[in-house]
Amino acid sequence: MAKSLLDKMIDSVFDAEWSGKRGEKLTERELKLVNLFGRKGLTLRNLYLPKGNGETSEIDLVYITAKGIFVFESKNYSGWIFGDESGQYWTVMLPNREKHRFYNPIRQNRTHIKWLRSYVGPNIPLYSIIVFSERCELKQVTINSADVRVIKRDRTYATVRSIWETAPDSVPDDEVSALYEKLKPLTNADAATKAAHIDHIRKVYQGQKSQEESQAATDNKLCPRCGKTLVLRTARVGANAGKQFWGCSGYPSCKYTENLEQAP
Repeated sequence: MAKSLLDKMIDSVFDAEWSGKRGEKLTERELKLVNLFGRKGLTLRNLYLPKGNGETSEIDLVYITAKGIFVFESKNYSGWIFGDESGQYWTVMLPNREKHRFYNPIRQNRTHIKWLRSYVGPNIPLYSIIVFSERCELKQVTINSADVRVIKRDRTYATVRSIWETAPDSVPDDEVSALYEKLKPLTNADAATKAAHIDHIRKVYQGQKSQEESQAATDNKLCPRCGKTLVLRTARVGANAGKQFWGCSGYPSCKYTENLEQAP
């Protein structure tokens, strides 16, 4: 049996050249264009921030500038991406229409920023940028926070430029260098720290896989009107905004819905 996307993600945790690392390198290359056109900054990759409980939070990439610190979370997925800022999970749909969930990258980066804040203090602006591969399509992604961006990698330069042109200078040049030197040691995690971090990721993904398998067990719920599969959806407007319900996969041809507790 072919491995699911989630199984491949788990396997990739143990591969030093897994695609996420490749994505970080490509994003770093995009930032070199920012420097080339006069917006100077310093980059660091793979920062392991201690969380105070023996665990670490790994930041893919930071870009330290006079405007503040741009905190990048790199996702190297293919397919259609669906998600909103408040949901716990997002969905990637592959060309064969297989769907897989992954943890909300905005929440993930928010955790990174929380621990980074403990290092740099309250006065340094921090910008969250979620970068997806050019091979995906951000089909339906809803963002409300002004300090969060979700983009494809080829929009990195334009996104940094747009923030740069509207944000005030908040960090003097000498402090930019000082922040770089302060954070740089966090990129030199020892083998034990990296192994513990990978083990934690693996446990998180295994838990996610269990939830995905539980979800798969409900995929045989059928629409009583047209016979197509009922799928979980989230209301986006109205009094029930944010709540999940069962909707027919044949929408908009079939508009049948059920509350979760009503589904067979």
